[in-house]
Amino acid sequence: MTANALSSLWTEPRAVDAPGRVSRDWLLVGVSIVAALLEGVLRDDIAWRPVATAVAVGLAPVLLWRRTHPLACVVVAFGTAMALGLASLLGGAPTVGLDTMTYILVLVYALVRWGSGREIVIGLAVVAVAAVIGSAADHIGPPDAIGGIAVLASAAAGGAALRYRAESWRRALAQSRGQERVGLARELHDIVAHHVSAIAVQAQAGRAMAGQRPAAALDALAAIEGEASRTLAEMRAMVRVLRDGAPAQYGTRAGVADLVSLARRAPIPVIDVELPADLDELPPQVDAAVYRLGQEALTNALRHARDASRVEIRVVEDAGRLRLRVTDDGRIDPARSVDHGFGLLGMTERVQLLGGTLRAGPAPDGGWAVDAELPTGVRR
Repeated sequence: MTANALSSLWTEPRAVDAPGRVSRDWLLVGVSIVAALLEGVLRDDIAWRPVATAVAVGLAPVLLWRRTHPLACVVVAFGTAMALGLASLLGGAPTVGLDTMTYILVLVYALVRWGSGREIVIGLAVVAVAAVIGSAADHIGPPDAIGGIAVLASAAAGGAALRYRAESWRRALAQSRGQERVGLARELHDIVAHHVSAIAVQAQAGRAMAGQRPAAALDALAAIEGEASRTLAEMRAMVRVLRDGAPAQYGTRAGVADLVSLARRAPIPVIDVELPADLDELPPQVDAAVYRLGQEALTNALRHARDASRVEIRVVEDAGRLRLRVTDDGRIDPARSVDHGFGLLGMTERVQLLGGTLRAGPAPDGGWAVDAELPTGVRR
């Protein structure tokens, strides 16, 4: 398990969306430089004062590149600290360095927060070596060494925590956007497929009757105009949602009660609709889903059922479940499959999101049947 964790860390890419250099970065560098100069001037116990002060001041600008080049910044800063520690250790001189140089802890945080897995591993190894050399040069005892390790670990842990939180938020946002795209695709299919199918059927009927019954052809043209206008209105509502970035509430949503008006507009000789008496208590998401399911089933009857003269739509509520059954008496197209098309996929997704079930296929007594069952236990 440890090997897998290290392998996963090693292949971890850099964190995305690293912010650019901002004014507070320059403020941090300026404060660090001023603090180093003041400490170098005011403290009396500094070994190699000019060198220590110059190093503390010279390393401060490295903070400006901590997000874009985290490993390089760590190597420069802690490599310098390592060199000073070795010089002190080998030369027997007092420890060289200023307390102000604790600002390099920011580089440890930035390494874990923004670096790739390889950069983190290599950078922390450099930090560990520098810490060991510094502890030896300062002749630090175990308690102080443990305290120093804890400080370094806290800086790294802070970077890891914020990195994990940002990554979790990014994934949640991507998942939410993906679900929204799927919902928009489903709505787009339901809107366009139904109205365009009705337009196609009406156009075929108008062309067939144009020579013998001009009045009927005009009626077909009027129906086509109505369907096209409704399609345009719904498409404009969807575009408004996308353009304005508003939640996906496509105006006033149609519900179960609107299946009656939907059936009246469909170019099928007989459409029998049976609905429950009380529709006010339906949860809004179930109400809208049943309408879309009925709309898609009716669209499929228009497109695929050969010589269909009758469609029955039955909605029944019983024991906390709402059942929708749509059947037609058309001849089944051999090419029609229960696993084909985006329409059935969208219907299945709608039902599954609400914890229901869906069955679609040839009916025992002929024609095609769609059976959906949705829970209605969640009330408004």
